[in-house]
Amino acid sequence: MFYVELTPEHLALQEKVRAFIAEHVIPVAKEYDRTGEFPLPILREAAKAGLLNYAVPKEYGGPGLDALSVAVISEELGYGCVGIGMAMNGNTLSSYPVLIAGNDEQKRRWYQYLHEGKLVAFALTEPGAGSDAAAIETTAVPDGDEYVLNGSKCFCTTGGYASAMTVFASTDRSKGHRGLSAFIVEMDRPGVSVGKEEHKMGIRASNTVEILLRNVRIPKANLLGREGEGFKIAMQTLDSGRISVGAMAVGLARRALEATIDFVNKYQRGGKPLAKSQYYQFKIADLGTAVENARNLVYKACYLKEAGRPFTKEAAMAKTYATDMAMQVAAAAVEIMGPYGYMKDSPVEKLMRDVKVMQIYEGTNQIQRIVISRQLMG
Repeated sequence: MFYVELTPEHLALQEKVRAFIAEHVIPVAKEYDRTGEFPLPILREAAKAGLLNYAVPKEYGGPGLDALSVAVISEELGYGCVGIGMAMNGNTLSSYPVLIAGNDEQKRRWYQYLHEGKLVAFALTEPGAGSDAAAIETTAVPDGDEYVLNGSKCFCTTGGYASAMTVFASTDRSKGHRGLSAFIVEMDRPGVSVGKEEHKMGIRASNTVEILLRNVRIPKANLLGREGEGFKIAMQTLDSGRISVGAMAVGLARRALEATIDFVNKYQRGGKPLAKSQYYQFKIADLGTAVENARNLVYKACYLKEAGRPFTKEAAMAKTYATDMAMQVAAAAVEIMGPYGYMKDSPVEKLMRDVKVMQIYEGTNQIQRIVISRQLMG
C-alpha cells in the first residue's frame, strides 16, 4: 500500500532549504520581481548550499537525492519565489536528458558545470513547436565527425546565463518526432547566441530568452543516446520535471494559504472577526484540503519513480492538479483580502501572477489532460 512519510533525512533537508529561503530569498523576492533582475547573488549562495547540483548522482560526486528529496526542495523553492526557484531548479530539468541517455564521459563533463556552481539550460520549445514536438524545425545535419545545428529555441529558462544546454533538434525531418535527437551544446561555441529576452507577467526573476543556432558545429560525441531517441528522452525528462512543477505549486499554494489564514485571523468586517465566520472557516478548510491532496499526488509520483515503475500518468496528474489548485488558492487569497489582496504591497498579488505560467510551461494542463486520458483509456 502506498504511504509516504518524510524520513529524518528528508526533514533535515527540508529544514535546511527552509532556512536558506528565509534568509536569502523571501526578504528580496519582491524587489527582484519589481526590477526583473536575474538573482545572481542568490544563486552564488545557492551553489555554496548545494542547491545547484542536487541532480548529480553519488557516483559523480553529487548528493544522489531520491525523487522525494527533489520534491521537498522544489516545494520550498515554490514557497519562497517561483521565479528564483526556477533559476535553481532549471539545473535539474536540464540535467535529466544527460542522466537518462548520457554516457559516462558526457555525464562527467556535464556534472562538472553543476559542481562549479554554473547554470545549464533546457532547449526544446520553438516559436512554432510548443506542445507539438513533431513540428520542431531546428536541424542537426551530420558533417564528418560533427553535427551542424541551425534553428532557434524560445522560452529558454536561464539561457542567457547558462554555460551549456541540452538541445533537441531533428536529424531527419521526414520522420516527425521520430527524427528528433538530443545533444549537449556548449554556449561558447561559435554560432550560438542569445536573442530576445522575454519580459513576463510573473516569475520575473527568472531569465527567459530566445536561443539562436547558426551553423553551430558540435562533435558527434555530444549526441545523447542515439539518433531518433530525442522525443523519448524529452518525454522522460518532462515526466520528472512535472513532479517538480507540481511540488513548486504546492509550495506557492502553501504560502498563499498561510497569508490568507493570517489575514482572516487579524481582520474584522462589520465588527465581527473574519475568523469567527463559518464562510471563511469553510473556505480555509477547502483550500487546506486541496493543498494536502496536491502534495499527496506529488508524493505518489515520487514513490513510483523511485520504485522504478511507470509514473507518466501520476506526474501529469500531479502537475495538472497542483498548478490548477495553486491558481485557485492564490485567486481565493486575493478575493478574500479584497482591495488589499490586489495591491502591490499584498503578500499574495505576486503569487497569483507567478502561478499562472505554471499551468502553461512543461506541457500545458490541456496537454496533460490528453496524456492522462490516454493512460487511463489505453
